[in-house]
Amino acid sequence: MTRAHLPGILAMAAIVVASNILVQFLFGQWLTWGAFTYPFAFLVTDLMNRIHGPGPARVVVFVGFIVGIFCSLIGTQIIGPFGPLVTFRVAIGSGLAFLTAQLLDVAVFSALRHRPWWQAPLASTLIGSSLDTLLFFSIAFSARLSWIDPETDVAWANEPLPLFGAGPVVPLWVSLALADWMVKLSLALIALIPFRVIVARIEGNPPPR
Repeated sequence: MTRAHLPGILAMAAIVVASNILVQFLFGQWLTWGAFTYPFAFLVTDLMNRIHGPGPARVVVFVGFIVGIFCSLIGTQIIGPFGPLVTFRVAIGSGLAFLTAQLLDVAVFSALRHRPWWQAPLASTLIGSSLDTLLFFSIAFSARLSWIDPETDVAWANEPLPLFGAGPVVPLWVSLALADWMVKLSLALIALIPFRVIVARIEGNPPPR
């Protein structure tokens, strides 16, 4: 790890900290503000992978994982109106989802790194984001996984409600997960712009491949 890797480390740490703070604030009925910052962790991972290679990218991922654990530990000690801000299930889901999805992102990007420039960041982010959403929301809120932490009450997340208030009846957490996933997909497309610009500036004027 060299000084050249420091911007990626700091960027990942900042995104993880910001997302852990902003997740406490609602944006509408189905999202939190953290949903708009967290997906950029995939951008940082992909930039590190493109510029420095998969090894440094994995180091940045592990730094983000450690920072996330630290944030979760702090959250478990802060008591809100309904108990700790971060429950054991949320902490487990968050950490496992982040680490698994980010490492998968690195693997997919590495496999596609010699394809046209947009394919590796887009495919790796879409696949990683989808796995991240599935793991986090199911581990943190699904009634079927209540054995993870029987003392945590997730009845509110499993209340049967129409999907987004108008669709088929599903547990509330499914609507939350789908909304989160849609934001991640949208930001994966938007993130291609800064990815192309940053890589082109570092590697030279020709479009990155």
